[in-house]
Amino acid sequence: MEFTKTQLKAKAVNESQAEVIARMFPSEANPAGNVFGGEILKQIDIVAGIVGHRHCRTNAVTASIDRVDFLKPVFVGDVLILNARLNCVKKSSMEIEVRVEAENLLNGIRTLTGTAFVTMVALDKNGRPTEVPKLLLKTREEKKRFSEGLARMKRRAKERKKSKSHE
Repeated sequence: MEFTKTQLKAKAVNESQAEVIARMFPSEANPAGNVFGGEILKQIDIVAGIVGHRHCRTNAVTASIDRVDFLKPVFVGDVLILNARLNCVKKSSMEIEVRVEAENLLNGIRTLTGTAFVTMVALDKNGRPTEVPKLLLKTREEKKRFSEGLARMKRRAKERKKSKSHE
């Protein structure tokens, strides 16, 4: 179902949040058994894409991945658990926060292994940026995350503009 701009209905944060669980195999790791950062980034991009698509119900593409912190290693055999949620939306862009945990299936211990902020942009049928639904902010925490996300999005735009001026 596609919405015209006048039909966009605001959505709550929990309407688009997502969790992805993936088992890590030897093909996704170095000889020491540590999962490649690139594999974790791929999984971050996948879960952020799900959140973006759920929110705007149209194609959404990754515009940037920033503030990725790899806090602890992930090992072969671990289950990667990625939880993602919208923090902020602007006209056509969305900031999605991803929290990455690894669970050791032998002992059940979960460890926070990484975090990231992903900016997705909604696109229409012609591949042009299109308006996304507003975000309903119900709690103080959601309002705080929105405000912090908006500040990060403004900073990213300023940095992007500065980078383009150096080309």
